[in-house]
Amino acid sequence: MSFSFFDNGRVVDAPSDNWVYRALPRGLWGYAQLARWDRPIGWQLLMWPCFWSAALAAGHAASLGQFSLSRLVWHLFLFFAGAVAMRGAGCTYNDLVDHEIDMAVARTRSRPLPSGRVTRLQAKIFMVLQALVGLLVLLSFNVFAIVLALLSLGVVAIYPFAKRFTDWPQFFLGLAFSWGALMGWSAEFASLSLAAIMLYIGSVAWTIGYDTIYAHQDREDDALIGMRSTALLFGRNTKLWLVLFYGLMLATFMIAFSSAGAAWPAWIGLLVAFVLLAWQILVLDIHDGPQCLALFKFNHVVGAVLFAGLILAIPFA
Repeated sequence: MSFSFFDNGRVVDAPSDNWVYRALPRGLWGYAQLARWDRPIGWQLLMWPCFWSAALAAGHAASLGQFSLSRLVWHLFLFFAGAVAMRGAGCTYNDLVDHEIDMAVARTRSRPLPSGRVTRLQAKIFMVLQALVGLLVLLSFNVFAIVLALLSLGVVAIYPFAKRFTDWPQFFLGLAFSWGALMGWSAEFASLSLAAIMLYIGSVAWTIGYDTIYAHQDREDDALIGMRSTALLFGRNTKLWLVLFYGLMLATFMIAFSSAGAAWPAWIGLLVAFVLLAWQILVLDIHDGPQCLALFKFNHVVGAVLFAGLILAIPFA
């Protein structure tokens, strides 16, 4: 099945000047789009909780005289590679599950499966290959971290179906996307702590917030086809809910930083990040789709600010 307005091989809600279209042959564009390589914000948002946790753990390890710069760099590389691979596999899986739904939504019907540029069999093979890359990354960690990561697969499998049975699919996304907040700490110490758990809860709250903003782009289409979301649930009260979730993020991160003994640069980073989140709430117009997308993507900056603070808080000397 193909449509003439998809003949340019692009996806309507993805940037047309991305490196994918310059570096890859046209025959591979569909696979890159399935993995969302042309939209890096997804793996970036998946990566930041991993990076936060790894940096927070490294700072705590330094206070115990156990810090290793080479180990931190290695963990960050693994989390980067794992985020790209598993986000790609997850998006491919999500597109397979949502194939028919994507046909009914204007923003998504130009994706590779609805447009017919990639078959379901090809997508399944591609998903498995990406998952194997993720498995190689996972096997580089300690046994505790490996088992912990495997426990996340149940939530990952449920998420694409959540919009069919609950008004809170963003909560399930948060459970899956924030798992890295546990992984960074477990990779360093082969255990969990209050700091890691609080970081995880705060990351879940952050994900619910930014994905609610994102979901406002599809609010009308979702309502027409019977899909559910926090954007539809919160409606005109979205800003109040964002205050709640971003406030929860701030509170839990404060507990995490305090528990781990994070130094003052981490707290400065948290303060700046909170100001950026407050700004998002202040300027948000839920009826402006392009602005919702821009604010959603801006959370990459929030993630980077928090990570910078945590890195600067590590006593390298």
